[in-house]
Amino acid sequence: MDRVQRYALQNHTILLILIIYLPVQLIDINFYLVFFHYGYVLPSKPIVCLLWWFADYGCFIGGLILMAWLAIERHILIFHDFLVSNKKRRFLSHYLPLGILVTYILLFYIICVFLLPCESTYVYTLPVCGASPCYQSYDILGEWEFIVNSSIPIVLESIVSIGLIVRVQRQKRRIHQSTQWHKYRRMIIQLFLVSSVDLSLNLPFYLISFAHLCGLPQEYGVQLQLYLFFLGYFAIFLFPFASLCQFPELRKTIKNKIIAVLPRQLYRRTPVGPITITIPMVQQQ
Repeated sequence: MDRVQRYALQNHTILLILIIYLPVQLIDINFYLVFFHYGYVLPSKPIVCLLWWFADYGCFIGGLILMAWLAIERHILIFHDFLVSNKKRRFLSHYLPLGILVTYILLFYIICVFLLPCESTYVYTLPVCGASPCYQSYDILGEWEFIVNSSIPIVLESIVSIGLIVRVQRQKRRIHQSTQWHKYRRMIIQLFLVSSVDLSLNLPFYLISFAHLCGLPQEYGVQLQLYLFFLGYFAIFLFPFASLCQFPELRKTIKNKIIAVLPRQLYRRTPVGPITITIPMVQQQ
C-alpha cells in the first residue's frame, strides 16, 4: 500500500481493523492451537490467561465495533462528503470518532482485564483459562459488554449496510453522474463484501446468545453455539481478502510477488511436436 492509499480517509478504518485483529491471529488462535495440542494452557501462568482474555474479548469485540463504524463512515463519505471537506470537518467527522472508539476499546478492556480489583479464576485445563475473567461477574459489566460492545455493533452494521445498498439504488442516477463514482463503487463493493462475511459468520452466534438472555434454556443450542463461535474466526481470516477490492494496485503487487516466488519451471512451456516412430517390418516365413 503506497503513501496515497495510507492517507486516504476511506482506508483508515480498514487499517485499524486489520491492526486490532492482529492480536487475535497472533495470540488468541495460537494459544488455542497450543492448548489443543498439549491439553492444557502452556505456559500455565496468570499473565498468559490475561493476554488471552484481552485478545479473545477485547480485540475480537473491538473489531466488531470498528466494523459498525466502517458501515456508518461509508454513508458519510458517499452521501455527506461535505462533512470531510476541510480539516476541521475531517477532524470532527472522521478522526475524532475513530480516536474515541479506539480509546474506548483499549481503556475498557485494559481496565477490565488487567486493572479491575477482583480475583479471576485461572483454569489451565480449559480453553481460554476457563473463559471466566472476573469482570464478567459484575452484572453491569457483563451485560454492558454483551449488549453495548457486541450486540449493538452487529445490529447496527446490519441495518446501516443494508441501508447503504438501498440508498445507492434509490439515488443511482445522481451517484453515477458524480466524478468520483469509481471510488464510491469500490467502497460500496468493499463494504458489501466485508459486511457479508462478518455478519454471516458472527450474527448467528449472537442471535443464540441473545435468545439465551431472553429466557431460552442454556442447554438449547450449546453444541451449535460452540461451532458458530469458532466459525466466527473465519471472519478475521477472510477480512483482508474481502477488503482488497479497494486496493487494485495492491492486488497486482501481491499477485506479481506470488508469481515471482513460484518456481520458474512451472511456467516453462515444453514445445510439443510430431513424433515419428519407426516400426520394423516383420517378414512372414
